[in-house]
Amino acid sequence: MKYLKKLMILLLVLITGAAGSISIAEYLIKSTTKESLYYDINEVPKRKVGLLLGTIKTLPNGNKNLYYKYRIEAATRLYNTGKIEYIIVSGDNSRKDYNEPEDMKNDLVDRGIPENKIFMDFAGFRTLDSVVRAREIFGQSTFMVISQKFHNERAIYLAHLEGMEVIGFNAKDVSGRYGLKTKIREKLARVKVFIDYLTGKEPKFLGKKIKIP
Repeated sequence: MKYLKKLMILLLVLITGAAGSISIAEYLIKSTTKESLYYDINEVPKRKVGLLLGTIKTLPNGNKNLYYKYRIEAATRLYNTGKIEYIIVSGDNSRKDYNEPEDMKNDLVDRGIPENKIFMDFAGFRTLDSVVRAREIFGQSTFMVISQKFHNERAIYLAHLEGMEVIGFNAKDVSGRYGLKTKIREKLARVKVFIDYLTGKEPKFLGKKIKIP
């Protein structure tokens, strides 16, 4: 009985600590990035490069991933209205049968964006990798990140920690039950931002530099 009581107290402390960490991470990221986020295509400042963050195109159940769809639409609008000149498509290509950058590039080209305006980052395994590689590989310290608001907030905060000047254009979000799992995962990802920063986490791969004209 005494052992059980100690275990319950330990669990309570851990849960309280985890809840506190989530709340602090949420507050810091939101408050720091709110002035760098844009919904209105007419208000977002022009940038030479847009960093389009990757995600899976088709869900395991065969349905279209709306997060992906809305990000492609946002990047296309930004390019067509002259808000960005080039697009870095950054995502996961860790398996031969899975290629987020290739999918994004193909869909952007199908929408009329010239192929020579699109640069592929095949090692954007995580948001941290995508953001840091935009500078280290593609030479960009000032750019526009393109994703949903929650994702942009985290990407911009990571960029600020790295000393970069980054803004975000928010693609249409996904509401209801469809996006619930993603929103829960995002809470934990925000805590990991600080863990990675404190432990000096770096991108999995760097490599040869790629020049954007």
